[in-house]
Amino acid sequence: MSFIVWVAVLGAVLLTLALTSSYLRWMPVTTSAVCLGLGVAIGPAGLGWLRLDINDATFWMEHLTEVAVLFSLFVCGLKLRLPLKDRKWRVAYGLAGPVMVLTIIGVSLLLHFVFGLAWGPSLLIGAILAPTDPVLASLVQVNDAKDDDPVRFGLSGEAGLNDGIAFPFVILGLLFLQQSPDSSLAWLDDWALKRLLWAVPAGLLIGYCMGRGIGRLILSMRIRNADSTLSPNDYLTFALIALAYVAAESVHGYGFLSVFAAGLGLRRAEVKTTGDSHTPAEHLVQPVVGHQNVEPGAAVHGDVENLEDTQVAAGIMMGDMLSFGSLVERAMEVFLVTLLGVVLVGHWDWRAVAISLVLFCVIRPVSVALVPWGSLLTGPQRLLIGWFGIRGIGSFYYLFYALNHDLPPAVAAVCTDLTLSVVALSILLHGISTQPMLARYERHSRQLTSLPRQ
Repeated sequence: MSFIVWVAVLGAVLLTLALTSSYLRWMPVTTSAVCLGLGVAIGPAGLGWLRLDINDATFWMEHLTEVAVLFSLFVCGLKLRLPLKDRKWRVAYGLAGPVMVLTIIGVSLLLHFVFGLAWGPSLLIGAILAPTDPVLASLVQVNDAKDDDPVRFGLSGEAGLNDGIAFPFVILGLLFLQQSPDSSLAWLDDWALKRLLWAVPAGLLIGYCMGRGIGRLILSMRIRNADSTLSPNDYLTFALIALAYVAAESVHGYGFLSVFAAGLGLRRAEVKTTGDSHTPAEHLVQPVVGHQNVEPGAAVHGDVENLEDTQVAAGIMMGDMLSFGSLVERAMEVFLVTLLGVVLVGHWDWRAVAISLVLFCVIRPVSVALVPWGSLLTGPQRLLIGWFGIRGIGSFYYLFYALNHDLPPAVAAVCTDLTLSVVALSILLHGISTQPMLARYERHSRQLTSLPRQ
């Protein structure tokens, strides 16, 4: 298919979503589910407008999904404003650590003992499907930087962390496939030291320091030069994502974790610069459309003259970066999920139905239940978190990463078919249930907060 056809179809999909957005808002369905259906309709199983050979597209699909995840991780980090010592971070740590590891173990055991897959492919597919997705899970994540609901905050932190923490286990699966049956396990020490104990903390530390340091530097320069309303914050978004990713990868740390931590560090720079630990700066200053044309020092908001220069500079910067990052994130989501619909019928595997039901209804909820949360989460909150383990673009990236590392053809086929099918089912099942369940949870939360204290 020509580039012109691809662009035309993408434009048609975006126009369809724009025209139907007012109707979709009142329906229990997400944009991702609609894009999946549109992809099936225009693919070989429908109108036949688009065709995509996965085997020929693995290289550029790996990097396209990588870019999508990077933008989503950065935006996710920007939205998490609570200090790292806040106890609600323990929910994110529990979900991204013990729950993810238990999920990998559960899926691997299911694939090996129930479906007869060898241990190597079972472990690899378990690692590919383990991380929850920061792109498709936007509805269940924090609404903005002021949102500290434990369910949404925990799910946001999980999506930001486990897309990087899953990396060593994907590599473990690949290494396991490369070993001969009679080889020793000495390579496990090297994997644990370099891929786990070094790469994870190195990525987090590098990204956090870069985000916080660059954020403080940029804000101080803008305040000093009175150019808060003129600076191109989209450039800064690209630059920080690129530099944090490259800096971590250059010392063999995980770039995904570095980019997520860069968003966290930049947010901490905003808190430190403005000195306001309660209200995000972008809530104080709401940039108007086309504020780049506003003269230095001119008001861009009705009450901006009552704010300090630090709050104006930080508010405009954070608001622009969140807006630009979210725009890129949504565009990539539409494109990639539509492509999933295009190739889905050709790679459908009916075993994914059973795998998905066990993963979503048994493995994930049981893994959440096994973690000793104490008073961090109530019973209903644990059930809600146990259900909202949405799989998506992160699993796509790890799939294409694995396919580009010389998998045997039979293993590559089963990994591709099961991953695409499980992600599609996650988009449908979680997409249909997200809005009703969240609406009920929020009503319940409002009722609890409105009760008079004894």
